[in-house]
Amino acid sequence: MRPSNSQWKAQLGASIPEPMASEIDVFENEIALRMQGKIEDRIFAETRLRRGAYGQRYDNGQRSDGTTTRTIVYPSTNTKGPGTLWDAPGMMRIKIPFGGLDAVQLEVLADLAEEYSDGIAHITTRQDVQLHFIHIEDTPALMRRLAAVGITTREACGNSVRNVTACPIAGVCRTQTFDVTPYSKAIAYFLLGHPDCQTFGRKLKIAFSGCKDEACALVRLHDIGAIATTRDSKRGFELWVGGGLGPVPQQARLYEEFVAEEEILPISQAICRVFGRLGEKKNRNTARLKFLVSKLGIEEFRRLVVEERKILPFDARWTDYLKDVAAYKEEPLKPAQLLQIGVAQPEGFAQWHQNNVYQQRQAGYSTVTIALPLGDLTATQLRALADISRKYIKETIRTTVEQNIVLRWISEADLPAVFAELKAAGLSTPVAGTIVDVSSCPGTDTCKLGIASSRGLAGELRTRLAAKNAEMDETIGGLRIKVSGCFNSCGQHHVADLGFYGVSRNKNGYTVPHFQVLLGGEWANNAGTYGLAIGAVPSKRIPDTIDLITTRFRTERVDKETFQSWVKRIGKAECKKMIDGFTAVPTHDEDASYYSDWGDPREFSIGDIGVGECAGEVVYPIDFELVACEREVFEAQLALEAGNVEKAGRMAYESMLHGAQALLKFRFTLAPEGADKIVEDFRVNYFDTEIFFDPFVKGKFAQDFFKAHEEAGKPRTAEKTHQLIEEAQLFIEACYSCHARMTATPAKVTA
Repeated sequence: MRPSNSQWKAQLGASIPEPMASEIDVFENEIALRMQGKIEDRIFAETRLRRGAYGQRYDNGQRSDGTTTRTIVYPSTNTKGPGTLWDAPGMMRIKIPFGGLDAVQLEVLADLAEEYSDGIAHITTRQDVQLHFIHIEDTPALMRRLAAVGITTREACGNSVRNVTACPIAGVCRTQTFDVTPYSKAIAYFLLGHPDCQTFGRKLKIAFSGCKDEACALVRLHDIGAIATTRDSKRGFELWVGGGLGPVPQQARLYEEFVAEEEILPISQAICRVFGRLGEKKNRNTARLKFLVSKLGIEEFRRLVVEERKILPFDARWTDYLKDVAAYKEEPLKPAQLLQIGVAQPEGFAQWHQNNVYQQRQAGYSTVTIALPLGDLTATQLRALADISRKYIKETIRTTVEQNIVLRWISEADLPAVFAELKAAGLSTPVAGTIVDVSSCPGTDTCKLGIASSRGLAGELRTRLAAKNAEMDETIGGLRIKVSGCFNSCGQHHVADLGFYGVSRNKNGYTVPHFQVLLGGEWANNAGTYGLAIGAVPSKRIPDTIDLITTRFRTERVDKETFQSWVKRIGKAECKKMIDGFTAVPTHDEDASYYSDWGDPREFSIGDIGVGECAGEVVYPIDFELVACEREVFEAQLALEAGNVEKAGRMAYESMLHGAQALLKFRFTLAPEGADKIVEDFRVNYFDTEIFFDPFVKGKFAQDFFKAHEEAGKPRTAEKTHQLIEEAQLFIEACYSCHARMTATPAKVTA
């Protein structure tokens, strides 16, 4: 039988850093409070999202793995029952800063995939790992097991700084300016849980690239993007802001041509503060940083950030990490040896070597890309990769934004052996970086916003294109295809040569799955150009559409003309004309296949589309602060139950203090610090004015608070502590009521 949450806590407690342990304890207590009905769904939704726990769609009973349809099989230990928060399991997103993993972490992910999920780990387009079909009750155990090996799920979702991405070959890239790895790692942990990043109206994404002209980390589609550069031999970054995809894509604007390395953290912090203060909060459709930059203009936005930077309180972490930059260095496990020429190699090695092997800037070493079908790999494959990484490299593993995995620092002489072991594990598909290596978001498989089956289509395309792979020349073979289940561009369709996103059309009395076709997006130059939509085609005709477009490109291409240049040359009208022959939908009697989606034989319907959870509902700071106060009261109960009377009394009193501080912050923005000052300001602004008074008991709960403050630090009996806990709970309830009254009828502020 699998250990419980409490057993994992006892077993792993000593191996988890205290801040991570406390954060997980907090979330576990919030789950308990939600189970008791003491936290509203909308509040709990945001708090779980900030811990990486998503709700999940379940109208599609099958998922495509790229070649066959896999029926969902729930782990036998995961059974639904009374008290379950979701009617069905959800998804857990696991944050992997810059995509860096080691062998032990791969093995833990394998164990979690088997024990809690369906045995599959999914690599995302932000270098994260996702596990699906996870029960909310199991998430504290997952978090502790991940934390014990240095991985967090905190702020993997929600209105927060998402996973910081970076070029997966940073440090070994032949064209890089310098290795951006330590910088991306520094900013990821500097902003993780940072107070200045807790009041966003939407998410914020950051990326680091070592090259300007390559794809690397797709800097220009990010809220904050940094490209390595130098000035007078000094390291720094070309900084971009306000990029983003979604329904209304916007390319980032150049903030500064050179930001010195010691300024990258404080400038990013200042940007976050400006975004948190001025960004949209009510309308989530216009709440991303890109809308704020557009509204203000880049010059005014830059001015505000510069002014914010001037008033930032000094933080030693801004430069402390720089001491480690010079020392940061990956090392090989084996000495460099060249691949022997003229020696017979395993069958399939040549094509794999051509597409999946990258010669590093370090002579005699290569990086190998493992092309994963739609970003999926099994628990068994994760363990095989862990073994391979120990055997041939110093566990230098990274995920990629193209949903693949790379192994760095392989001695070239070992490439045939590595290929053989990858082949045995089913991980040697020779399609990395080719048209066959299709990227896709989850779509209708699991996403509540999915309209059409992006994974189903992507799987079908992989199968068909793989069958033709040997026939393709570099003209077609190097193109990229990306598929999203809706217009939100989680599959990054805007920056593909051929991009597709799911829509629907009503035809002949039925709803028919379609995909909007986009042409001419640019993957290179850090997502230099976004593609344009030219029209919607029935899902079942997308493969034929791709055949026609690629055939015309091969035929009409002039010299070394790029796909983007060809699309621009022939014009949008001609591009639209190409797909017109595929838009007709036969009647249901003529061809019923049009009326079902790829990988799902059922008749197509969009009736199960729900509310997306990408960012969650906007919840104001006081909502979180009062929930935290209630959690403190609950933890006081747990301490008293365990016999720790002193801790229980202290936590109960502090919950009241924090509740008063939250109300003061709600009215005056800058809340007082220090217990005496909080009590004094609360008395003047809430008690003397009677704003806090309950209609029935008047100022009793406030008086309980004042008494608790007077007796703070004095010894209490278990009975007195029990009474204090009850008073604290009533005081927090009164804080909720006071806030509700002020929201309904705002009180006049006389600070």
